[in-house]
Amino acid sequence: VITGQRRGGYCIPASAWPKKQVPMADPGLLIDLAKIEYNARHIVNLCAARNIAVVGLTKASCGDPQVAGAMLRGGVVAIGESRMLNIARLQSAGIKTAYQLLRTPSLSRAEQIVDCVDVSLNSELEVVAALSAAAEKQGKRHAIIVMVDLGDLREGVWPDQLLSFVARCAQLKGVRVQGIGTNLSCLSGVVPTSAQLQRLVEYAEQVESLLAYPLEVISGGASNILPLIAAGDVPARIKNVRVGEAILLGRETIHRTALPNTFQDAFTLRAEVIEVKRKPSMPVGELAEDAFGHHPNFEDRGDIERAIVNIGRADIDVDNVQLEDSRFTIIGASSDHLLLDVTAGGGAVRVGDSLRFRLGYSALLA
Repeated sequence: VITGQRRGGYCIPASAWPKKQVPMADPGLLIDLAKIEYNARHIVNLCAARNIAVVGLTKASCGDPQVAGAMLRGGVVAIGESRMLNIARLQSAGIKTAYQLLRTPSLSRAEQIVDCVDVSLNSELEVVAALSAAAEKQGKRHAIIVMVDLGDLREGVWPDQLLSFVARCAQLKGVRVQGIGTNLSCLSGVVPTSAQLQRLVEYAEQVESLLAYPLEVISGGASNILPLIAAGDVPARIKNVRVGEAILLGRETIHRTALPNTFQDAFTLRAEVIEVKRKPSMPVGELAEDAFGHHPNFEDRGDIERAIVNIGRADIDVDNVQLEDSRFTIIGASSDHLLLDVTAGGGAVRVGDSLRFRLGYSALLA
């Protein structure tokens, strides 16, 4: 259910309103578009003060067109996506913008990528060659950003191989090296620093000397470098940042702290209570693994009021959600059931009630 025609002084154009407001069934996700637009505008303005453009990432919303629209109204210059299915969804919904493919392109989808995507992030020469061939076949020249691995050990060309990689790309007629970029903290948790970003700028300058033209894009990272941008610690030549979580959930991604002047509740999960029973806090019988191979720990607190809501591990990352009502706590979860301790409610929680949850990034993504 999409809401947020008007919040905090920002008015969503009538053309973007849902055609029909339907009653929300539980479980469900409540999305406030105005808060997403507000967060996007705030982050765009923060980055614009340092002459940095923002690419809005929609992958955590499965490429939802209305979420993309809110980001674009907030001022992002392009939409970044990791899945071609989501890009197709956005384009079929009429979202007209530049598209950036975040995940290293699949070799088998080269023709589709050239057809649908303006820019792709690359680190494999064989893939770049396939993109070039597809682009020549379609009468195009596909733009690529070469990813450099600065130590997080996810995707990217190792720095000592960068120039030879770019030189090979420059020989391919169907592609143009638009820029270079990097990714930190997503896999290994490497914290981005000003010194690392300065290294990226130095690598970019070496690439420019090789290519004999200035790069359009030096992409310094994602929501994880927003604190550096706010502090003015990003090198001047970093002109692009790819932002998802900070827009959607109002958090930086190093310590998951709330960004000043942003909303953290643009997404709210609702689930319906399907059972309420007073039972022991400790299981009865011999204990082994649960259904997911874990060995849960329990504290003996006597009998407690236990509620079950109709979501589980098949729906979300249950370890990354938090009840809005701080009196209640999560006990555990199976595939389809989330177990809660609602003793502190004094019998107020009943079957059929709707409970609300705040989402972390992994819960939203799932």
